[in-house]
Amino acid sequence: MDNQLFDFGMVGLGVMGRNLLLNVADHGFKAIGFDKDPVKTADFEKSANPGTTVKGVNTLQEMVSQLSTPRRIMILVPAGKPVDDVIESLLPLVNEGDIIIDGGNTFYTDTLRRYQYLQPKGIHFIGIGVSGGEEGARFGPSMMPGGDLVAWEHLKPVLQSIAAKVNGEPCVDYMGKGAAGHFVKMVHNGIEYSIMQLICEVYDILHRGAGLTNEDLHQLFSQWNEGELKSYLIEITADIFTQKDDKTAAHLVDMILDKAGSKGTGKWTSQIAMDMGVAIPSIDMAVTMRNISSLKKERLAAAALHQRDGQPASLKAANLDDDCRKALYTAIILSYVQGMAMLHTASKDLGMEIPLHNAVKVWRGGCIIRSTLLETFYSAYQKNPGTPNLLLDDTITALVRSNINSLRKIVASAAIGGYPVGALMNALTYYEAYTTGRLPLNLLQAQRDFFGAHTYERIDQEGKFHTQWGKEEAGSSKQ
Repeated sequence: MDNQLFDFGMVGLGVMGRNLLLNVADHGFKAIGFDKDPVKTADFEKSANPGTTVKGVNTLQEMVSQLSTPRRIMILVPAGKPVDDVIESLLPLVNEGDIIIDGGNTFYTDTLRRYQYLQPKGIHFIGIGVSGGEEGARFGPSMMPGGDLVAWEHLKPVLQSIAAKVNGEPCVDYMGKGAAGHFVKMVHNGIEYSIMQLICEVYDILHRGAGLTNEDLHQLFSQWNEGELKSYLIEITADIFTQKDDKTAAHLVDMILDKAGSKGTGKWTSQIAMDMGVAIPSIDMAVTMRNISSLKKERLAAAALHQRDGQPASLKAANLDDDCRKALYTAIILSYVQGMAMLHTASKDLGMEIPLHNAVKVWRGGCIIRSTLLETFYSAYQKNPGTPNLLLDDTITALVRSNINSLRKIVASAAIGGYPVGALMNALTYYEAYTTGRLPLNLLQAQRDFFGAHTYERIDQEGKFHTQWGKEEAGSSKQ
């Protein structure tokens, strides 16, 4: 084939790489993919739609030599050292002005390091968070590119064509400087962790607590998905309750071990939020619950010792379904609020300059956390792009205030009944603390000053103060 034939190259033809590249080809771009495994390259070519131009090759040199310039090369291999290895293998083959894209779930500091490494070599590097799983990659993902603006401008025609569309707008846009793309995707995944945990806790209340069957739950979640809770995660949850197990004929959800897996992105979100001094307690608890779930043998032993194996307390109550709906809705709003507050801080403190409206805009379609709520958040950022917290927006304040009592009722009932609802509790605590004018942390500052001379501030004077606690008369503190 002619050397300058292909528009877009892909390194790694696993499920995500293959589907994304087929999506590129479907939109009129000539696509070439590299994989060491000839079976994968053959499968890629066989999967292409008629009339599209695709090619699979088994050496990087073959791929690079057949790309038009500036070359656009995306890497979709496991995060970490494999990405560095691919970059090193590409360097002798590419020229100044070419573009290398990392589309994996990469830790943002690795993206920043690679950006700084390639920039002096004249190679444009951009990290792109991609959400939507296999189906999204094939038919329209949500994409979060950040970093090199030149690379973004070159990639924009391809990425906008393959992205999911909402109201005619592509679910891809520039996320900011440096490693902003992968940082936004990391926070997206943290929010995803929180929402999934919240859904599980409401499921537990309704199923174990109130005795709703899988059929009941399917109907209820289907109804919820027609209203303000309409979202991808509510939709698939409704579908899960209908799936039968081909081995036992029972409902499959009842046959699945209650031991959750994790790929680490939620943990990264919690770790970085701690480092930044940002409160994201619902996300933190979602990570914690996955960790506790993995202790299955210990949990069974503890359940027997603490006599927790009996019938749990009934949570049947008037309007329980409606209170659960309102509680879940409120807690989901608060999950987004926490994640967006983290992005606001990163934008400022890490110099990423993240346009927050772009983040919620690209999450409206194609991604796992897509939800009708995102239109509300999009409007809020259009009104006030610099708001540090969405709870300072009038519309969102009204939504939360009108539903918060249901969250309080559900958390209280679950706590009394002995149901673990940490994500719901933490969402409520976040709200109560953030919207309280005076917290009891004045006492904590007194304790810190008492044992460590850490000083405190006063409500009536500027400055830092220290007291010799219990050794001087009242009023003798000094600045």
